[in-house]
Amino acid sequence: MKRASMETPPPSPCIGVCRLDDSGQICTGCRRTLDEIASWSSYGKEQKEQVWQRLLKLPMPVQAKTCPQCGNGFTCGAGGESGGCWCADLPLELSPSGADSDCLCPVCLQKRLISGS
Repeated sequence: MKRASMETPPPSPCIGVCRLDDSGQICTGCRRTLDEIASWSSYGKEQKEQVWQRLLKLPMPVQAKTCPQCGNGFTCGAGGESGGCWCADLPLELSPSGADSDCLCPVCLQKRLISGS
């Protein structure tokens, strides 16, 4: 048996926020096209990886969020030095990508940095 056939294909990009954009062609949650969503289960590993590569190249969507710690509103997805989210400029260990809850606002994240917890 070939090694490639034993490899696990990439997971679905679906995040469970399934709404179409104004064009009716792109999901605002995972940002796949309707064709990509409809064909996902029939795609092979390479096709799924191609979709993921396209999605990862898209700019991060800017969102208004509420900090789960203090309740203040803040913008997520903008303000960074490279044009992405401001939190991408922080040390990797502070990145919210591994967090068990939603993003913290800049003030609460700074407090966490200082306190170390």
